[in-house]
Amino acid sequence: MTMTSQNESTSETQPSGYACIHRYVKTLDSSPGVYRMLDSESRVLYVGKARNLKARVSNYARPGHSGRIERMIAATASMMFLTTRTETEALLLEQNLIKQLKPKYNVLLRDDKSFPNILVAKDHSFPQIKKHRGAKKEKGAYFGPFASAGAVNRTLNQLQKAFLLRNCSDSMFDSRTRPCLLYQIKRCSGPCVGLISDKEYRESVKDAERFLSGRSTNVQEELAEQMMAASEAMEFERAASLRDRIRALTQVQTSQGINPRGVTEADVIGLFMDSGQACVQVFFIRANQNWGNRDFYPRVGPDVSAAEVMEAFLGQFYDNKEPPRQLILSDAIENADLMQEALSEKAGRRVEILVPQRGEKQELVAGALRNARESLARRMSETATQAKLLRGLAEAFDLDNLPERIEVYDNSHIQGTNAVGGMIVAGPEGFIKNSYRKFNIRGDDLTPGDDFGMMKEVLTRRFTRLQKEDPDRDKGHWPDLLLIDGGAGQVSAVHEIMAQHGVEDIPMIGVAKGVDRDHGKEEFHRFGQRPFALKRNDPVLYFIQRLRDEAHRFAIGTHRAKRSKAVGATPLDEIPGVGAARKRALLAHFGSAKAVSRANLADLRAVDGISAGLAQKVYDFFHEKG
Repeated sequence: MTMTSQNESTSETQPSGYACIHRYVKTLDSSPGVYRMLDSESRVLYVGKARNLKARVSNYARPGHSGRIERMIAATASMMFLTTRTETEALLLEQNLIKQLKPKYNVLLRDDKSFPNILVAKDHSFPQIKKHRGAKKEKGAYFGPFASAGAVNRTLNQLQKAFLLRNCSDSMFDSRTRPCLLYQIKRCSGPCVGLISDKEYRESVKDAERFLSGRSTNVQEELAEQMMAASEAMEFERAASLRDRIRALTQVQTSQGINPRGVTEADVIGLFMDSGQACVQVFFIRANQNWGNRDFYPRVGPDVSAAEVMEAFLGQFYDNKEPPRQLILSDAIENADLMQEALSEKAGRRVEILVPQRGEKQELVAGALRNARESLARRMSETATQAKLLRGLAEAFDLDNLPERIEVYDNSHIQGTNAVGGMIVAGPEGFIKNSYRKFNIRGDDLTPGDDFGMMKEVLTRRFTRLQKEDPDRDKGHWPDLLLIDGGAGQVSAVHEIMAQHGVEDIPMIGVAKGVDRDHGKEEFHRFGQRPFALKRNDPVLYFIQRLRDEAHRFAIGTHRAKRSKAVGATPLDEIPGVGAARKRALLAHFGSAKAVSRANLADLRAVDGISAGLAQKVYDFFHEKG
């Protein structure tokens, strides 16, 4: 992408609003590009693209806009411009900047997680079938995306029944001397111990790939023919096994619900808007099969059109994802040809954008719209309930304002080992999971099990980072309320940390189990005040319990992950140049890290993937230590 010029304000006395925009119009030409509107503190208010920058910005210099745009213009104190060679480049750059900068007045897609795939790994003589998320670096065939991990797991579960493919790791496969439980429950054909030939296993792999590619009817017909032949030959056990495999395939198709005949590869996207909120529902159709659906709630305003929301969603959603061959939309977008060109260029093949009016495709859109409408209704109901709970929380604890961001802290450890701190965040729309944070407790001078010391370390690191990253408290990262797991001692320790950092205007409450540590008799502690309790049936009490339990769940999960990693740790992890693959090779060859430490140089060199130089490093590591 070529960016040929950039203009920005140089004077703090420059006028704002319409006068500011008028001033910039004189400096622009008719090039395509991207413009940014900034406020008096240089925060980005809006990012837009233009086929003709001069014409587009001139439009802002004239009155007659919606309330949202009028407010944006009034706050504009400076502008920045990037010219591009084509309008397609401008569109791609615009959506990229929106995702990076998150401007206040743009439609913003807030949930942007990657989607899982099914991978048939091909780097082994007996290919493994497994769930995969992230960059497609492993050798093999990828099928997806699926809408969720649950959708992948359900499909994998049935595929194991149908095709008996292994899902164990290569190291586990190589170390088996007898078949595992999956073989006993007829989920695997036991290739690890030679219970199926290489040729037969590869035929099963081919069948699985054909099924995932949409050629399921042929697979089922062939299995049915094999079942009949086995039955006629009185091989009843084999016939029963084939029958179970056919049932498993049928169950996969049944769970998918919608399986369109005329749509091979598409994302069906339905948008429903109500009361200044929006829900976008995406159905993933691949190989004529429905691989799940997912809902998204982009940030919009009351005067944003459906066309603008849909276009912004497409640009941001496919910024880091490969688009399918068809996008089937509920609402037309203004720049359909431009978006189609941009997505086709990104995918390296033709991408078609459709807004169907009749037929099977229209029925798919109607289903997506119905789901979007129902999802938004549920979300609005939950948001209303959440707002009511936040009002109750503010009243119960005498808060000046409704908390927009509640941070809840908890620690987890076993007798001081593998100690971690967890922070969860909640707000008007519920739990904000992308703001959760974990803290590996580093304090070498801490007494094992010192909960006060651990909480001090966590809060010290949290406030130090906040003061560094958001010193003016204008990015929404600072909490309005702190909840910590503990009583008067914990509250006193946290208050000390907050005072040291000059943070004395954020309310902080300790939640203690109370009498007999009974769930429902919680006591609440505030610094310098007497503890108090809420009535057992108070909804606010249940709300706080939910917050505390979520923090506890997150901290325990983080601790277990750390402990599990520590269990699998060996001295090999400390040797420079020995990564996961070489560690596996050494352990598979020698059987244990202890055996590696005793090996001579010649034996180390004999290990597949271990060079002479690395073998010397491994040998020196153990023998110099001794």
